[in-house]
Amino acid sequence: MRENANVLNIEIKPYLSGHQDQIIELVFRILAEFNLPLTVKNQPDLNQIPQFYQIGQGNFWVAFVDNRVVGTIALVDIGNNQAALRKMFVDKDYRGKEKNIAQSLLNTLLTWSKQKGINEIYLGTQSIFLAAHRFYEKNGFVEISKRMLPKAFPANLVDSKFYAFYFSEAT
Repeated sequence: MRENANVLNIEIKPYLSGHQDQIIELVFRILAEFNLPLTVKNQPDLNQIPQFYQIGQGNFWVAFVDNRVVGTIALVDIGNNQAALRKMFVDKDYRGKEKNIAQSLLNTLLTWSKQKGINEIYLGTQSIFLAAHRFYEKNGFVEISKRMLPKAFPANLVDSKFYAFYFSEAT
């Protein structure tokens, strides 16, 4: 019996330009899975990851299994020791607690944020992503109203549900 047959070799690495094509393919495959009609034109940040995410206290991480991109997460520095969580995507074949991809990505982002002195992280999502809501809540995010978002939060027109993570309360 092979007990470790299902153990994945997950690597979380900061974005490098060689990852871009796989990232774009992953994001649009997931958007199509949920019938979200977004295009590269609607998501110009995917063609400018270093300029958009890897500035200030922000960053963009990529999850790999066997050198294949299976997930992403990003942090946008919005000033005032606050940040926005963006681009949380995990390939459907790699979702779930047993795979640990989403948790590994979020842990990486939270560890980075704490080290960089971020006090609050905000995110927007859509009401259809029920599993994502449970995941964020399980990890200490609290639902907030849109009016509670900082002015610098990079709002996404399709988001209808918002969360905040406060380091002073959660850690």
